[in-house]
Amino acid sequence: MIREAELFVMAEQVLVEVIGRIRHEHWRIVVPAMFDMPGADLALRMKPLVNHYAYDDSWVPDLLAGRTMEDVGKDRFDGDLLGSDAAAAVARISGLACAAAAEVTDGDAIVHCSFGDVAARDYFWQLNIARCFLAHDIAMHLGSRACPLTEELARGMWEGTAPRAEAWRSIGIFREPIEPVPADVSWRDRFLMMAGRDPHPLVEH
Repeated sequence: MIREAELFVMAEQVLVEVIGRIRHEHWRIVVPAMFDMPGADLALRMKPLVNHYAYDDSWVPDLLAGRTMEDVGKDRFDGDLLGSDAAAAVARISGLACAAAAEVTDGDAIVHCSFGDVAARDYFWQLNIARCFLAHDIAMHLGSRACPLTEELARGMWEGTAPRAEAWRSIGIFREPIEPVPADVSWRDRFLMMAGRDPHPLVEH
């Protein structure tokens, strides 16, 4: 398994745990836009936000297998993927995605995304950033004061994205960095601050 896939599995485990904390009264919460890029710059209520993640994950096994969305059927995963037990649905979908990721040994293998062809390692970086941000954002909006990312995951994310931080920033994935970064800051805070995200925001509903 390539390093990017290892980080994907770690990020999935964190996000699935966070989603498992969601209760019925939380589904009405509106979560601000995760990115600033067109198409992903809209605030969403918790349920469609989590459903979109499930949709994204549902494509992972087929795309990593080299299939196109046309091969699979573009509308295959449309609609409600969460059903009456969102936590169970997410865990099942994530499990299939992680199993597929564990089989990836060639980072240069081509993945046919909706926006074009990319190398598997680049596909994973997009997934990994989104999952780390989503886990953090959901946890904060559920009232947590602690970022859910593990130090191992956060360090891997920082090491993998820091060299290309300006490129991620130029397309609206990262925001302007939060500075100064304390010398003794955790890897969680270091990664989030580099990406322009407040590690400890005050969230009100």
